[in-house]
Amino acid sequence: MTAALIGFAIVLVLVLMRLPIVFAMGLVGTLGYAYERGGSIFDERGMKAAMSMVGRQIMDTAQDYGLSVVPLFILMGLFVNKGGMARELYNVSNAFLGHMRGGIAMATVAACGGFSAICGSSLATAATMSKVAMPQMRRYGYSDELSTASIAAGGTLGILIPPSVILVIYGLLTETSIGKLFMAGIAPGLLGILFYLFAVRWTVWRNPDAGPAGERAPWGERFRALGDVWAVLLLFFLVIGGLYGVFDFEPLNLTFSPTEAAGMGAMGAFLIALFRGGLTVSSTLEVLKETAYTAAALFSILIGAQIFSNFINLAGLPEALIGLVTAYDVAPFVVILMILGIYIILGCVFESLSMLLLTVPIFFPLVTSLGYDPIWFGIVVVVVTEISLITPPVGLNVFILKGVVGDVSTGTIFRGVTPFWVADIFRLALIVLVPTLVLFLPNQMGGLGH
Repeated sequence: MTAALIGFAIVLVLVLMRLPIVFAMGLVGTLGYAYERGGSIFDERGMKAAMSMVGRQIMDTAQDYGLSVVPLFILMGLFVNKGGMARELYNVSNAFLGHMRGGIAMATVAACGGFSAICGSSLATAATMSKVAMPQMRRYGYSDELSTASIAAGGTLGILIPPSVILVIYGLLTETSIGKLFMAGIAPGLLGILFYLFAVRWTVWRNPDAGPAGERAPWGERFRALGDVWAVLLLFFLVIGGLYGVFDFEPLNLTFSPTEAAGMGAMGAFLIALFRGGLTVSSTLEVLKETAYTAAALFSILIGAQIFSNFINLAGLPEALIGLVTAYDVAPFVVILMILGIYIILGCVFESLSMLLLTVPIFFPLVTSLGYDPIWFGIVVVVVTEISLITPPVGLNVFILKGVVGDVSTGTIFRGVTPFWVADIFRLALIVLVPTLVLFLPNQMGGLGH
């Protein structure tokens, strides 16, 4: 256990020294594994065992069919972006909400939620919606704090509302049903939208000038805007409906696996973007190149995390933690609170995926040994990870927004997201105290989902 704790501390130090997380976890995992096998990192037998483990891990990851779902969902999100669906979602949200005080910011949050349902990436959601919503909010005199915060916070929904790449990775890491994880993410995702709307209302209640009311759209315009989102609804129905057996009837008899659903979604998004004229040969090649680059980065981090996980497991850290909890008779709920506290602290210095890959191999055996549902824990982890996306000093969504907007300081954005951060803490508390919010829909699935 001591070696594992030292290794974990070294990874933290290396990350704080700006070494990429993949190299930090891979290096410490390899040397730690060699130490555990040979008694020294310089022992030839231990180093041979470590290098054999690393080679096997790389090959196993490269050959894992289940991981093909990751680049397919990334590809789908990029085609969705090219198809211009973000603007349609924003237009329909603005038509129904924009006339209220703070309504354009609320429309931005709602549009982010809708875009998340066909994108699956928080960073892509924040980057895309900033280009769509920011000019409109500035046109109506919204404060930079509220404008940027509503986009940064709304973008975090991308890793929870299905389809979600990070839920896929959690499911593959823990051998948990991806279909049930997707279903479990729906209620907390909708709850996140609702709480963010309350955060906007609270902000404009404190400072009415932060979000002036926009123009009221006539009902005819609202219904026209609603009709424009057919592509979004069709794509969501194709992916999620196929995953849960909506097409399982004569003569189709189709129920998609997560990989098949991702493939159908990517093809559907491609055809929609092509039909709308959003694709050219050069833009299609750009999408394929970006998909390959993003997937390669994710797989590299995943391989590094698995190497580190092998070292942690060999060193006996998960078993030691379970033994400590048993020996000291710590209440399970207290253990969960301690884990959440660790996640919130780590969120200040780690980006979301790295934090998940680093900690899940350690905490998952402990949490399941205490009798908690792995589906519930997966959603809790993702919600905490969402919080890290807007938590200083890292807050990746904040820095993505800073890169797109440019003339707004990160300090301004962080001040603006404070009410949204508080809303997230309330949502997290509700999910922890009332697990039924997460588990009700997955429990209705029976044998569906994979």
